[in-house]
Amino acid sequence: MKHLLDFEKPITDLQHKLADLRQQTASKQLDVDFEEDIRRMEAEIHKKKVEFYSNLTAWQRVQLARHPKRPYSLDYLALSFTGFSELHGDRLYYDDRAIVAGFAKLGEHRVMVVGTQKGRDTKENILRNFGCAHPEGYRKALRLMGLADRAGLPIITLIDTAGAYPGIGAEERHIAKAIAVNLREMALFKVPIISIVIGEGGSGGAIGIGVSDRVLILENAYYSVISPEGCASILWKDRTAAPKAAEALKITARDLLELGLVDEVLPEPLGGAHNDHETTALTVRDGLLRNLEALLKIDPDTRVRQRYEKFRKMGKFNEGTAPARKPAKATGNSSSV
Repeated sequence: MKHLLDFEKPITDLQHKLADLRQQTASKQLDVDFEEDIRRMEAEIHKKKVEFYSNLTAWQRVQLARHPKRPYSLDYLALSFTGFSELHGDRLYYDDRAIVAGFAKLGEHRVMVVGTQKGRDTKENILRNFGCAHPEGYRKALRLMGLADRAGLPIITLIDTAGAYPGIGAEERHIAKAIAVNLREMALFKVPIISIVIGEGGSGGAIGIGVSDRVLILENAYYSVISPEGCASILWKDRTAAPKAAEALKITARDLLELGLVDEVLPEPLGGAHNDHETTALTVRDGLLRNLEALLKIDPDTRVRQRYEKFRKMGKFNEGTAPARKPAKATGNSSSV
């Protein structure tokens, strides 16, 4: 059954009316020709969809990024890549199934792919921990990215996570250190690295596999230091202020491109990637190939330097002299000693 979002109801109502017209025409219960009405309504629906999906709010795009029918990492591994061979384990503790990784081919290029993976149902979400990796997931990712670097294989990372797992066990096994080590090591790898945000790009959980020469993002994905709900809870003490937080955070693909935090926005089919997995996967494959072939032409040392400079220049701050403080007014009686 198709999962419908609340804000899509006006479009859905028109589609239901169109379906009724088509059914009446097919059944021929009435001696009336509805073909012209059907064509007119199809054109009207397409026009409204183009207008509607071109002007979504930040919060509506967050909802599309979280759509349960949206393609996940394993879907892209099946549709955008060939010959995927999964590798497991961090060689220290266990195999975190929230991270999938292994060898694959992108076009004619042999690559190492690392991605966060969500589940489609309750059972799989428990297995994948809702796409929120433990320290072992980041250590597995680092182990395999290191293997790729030694073998001279480009690295592709697929980002789709609300964030790293924040539980007690993850803290006990040093989740912050695991992510920090990944940031340091990814900055130094000699091989090309490309990341693409395919859904949610949440905080350290995303950047833990996101230090790359090129950062791509799908049109309706988002990338943020915190979820809108988390931001709303902190600033407004109310999670229902998430739509306001989403606007303030500037987390949409368009905002991120303007801020220089991503390098390219890849278009999605009208209405979102969940409506056409194959077309989206083809777009992703072409975008990855185009960027990979450009990166392969750059000298490795130059590539590492550019990658470092790319992340160092993110963010802006101003330094200045703090305004002089006015002396406090004396109140009441005072005495000197």
